[in-house]
Amino acid sequence: MKEEVIEKEIESKIEKNLENCCKNGHKNHHYGHGGGDGVYCLGVIGAAIFFIGQATTFWMGALGLLKAFIWPVFFVYESLKFLIG
Repeated sequence: MKEEVIEKEIESKIEKNLENCCKNGHKNHHYGHGGGDGVYCLGVIGAAIFFIGQATTFWMGALGLLKAFIWPVFFVYESLKFLIG
C-alpha cells in the first residue's frame, strides 16, 4: 500500500515536470552545447595512444594515461610560455 502511494507520487511529479518543461518558451531548451566534448574526447584518445606508445614500463604507461586526460594543461602552459616568454 505504502509503495503504491510513493509510486503514484513519483509518477505525478514526473508528469508535472514534463508538462512544465515546454512552458514559458522553453520548447527548444534541450539541445547540445557545441562540439567541444567530441574534440576533447578525440584529443584524449590520441594523447593516450601517443603517451602509452612511448612508455617503456607499465607505470610509465599508467602515467601516460593520466597525462592523456590532462594534456590541455600542458598545451596551455607551453602556449603561454611561448607567447609571453
